[in-house]
Amino acid sequence: MADSVRKRLGNIKTEEAAFFLCDVQEKFRPAIKHFDEILEVCKRLVAGSKILKIPLIVTEQYPKGLGKTVSELDISHAVGVFDKTKFSMVIPPVEELLKTVCGGHLRHVVLFGIEAHVCIQQTVIDLLERGYEVHVIADASSSRSQMDRLFALQRFQNIGATVTTSEAVLLQLVGDKDHPLFKEVQGLIKVSAPVSGLLPLIGGSNL
Repeated sequence: MADSVRKRLGNIKTEEAAFFLCDVQEKFRPAIKHFDEILEVCKRLVAGSKILKIPLIVTEQYPKGLGKTVSELDISHAVGVFDKTKFSMVIPPVEELLKTVCGGHLRHVVLFGIEAHVCIQQTVIDLLERGYEVHVIADASSSRSQMDRLFALQRFQNIGATVTTSEAVLLQLVGDKDHPLFKEVQGLIKVSAPVSGLLPLIGGSNL
């Protein structure tokens, strides 16, 4: 009973969490709506994973054709960077890694990147099927079409994922202003994150 309530509320513990950065690659730059704003928020999350020592797992969709992860993102601390052709990030080498990160006690995946309705969506489904709790960062995930993005975010909520924001998840992971890393995390969010097109979506315009 306690576990089911905890899952429903979206509680998250640093020592049981991993960050998934999905396919933020060079060739997507001109095609993805609000790419620059999404990238800015991804930078905060990638930096947050380093500060909080949360494992960062990165994928790149067909990098031979779509390029590598954009240079603005420092992924040097990632525990793995994986090429893929499958839309989902849950490919065999990632599945193997999930058995060992967090000392084998991984429970929560914080997921962000592109595209929301394709690779993010399939990753959400695969992770939920495997029993992980998924936290999708809405202001760090987008698609070429904002209609596709909107319905993907709605679907995630409907199937049991938590849809949240970068600031919300970073502060939830810290949990206390007396946390020894609070000031470093606070430095990431002193300036509010760009809305990356979310407010018009919520308002039902500019789809």
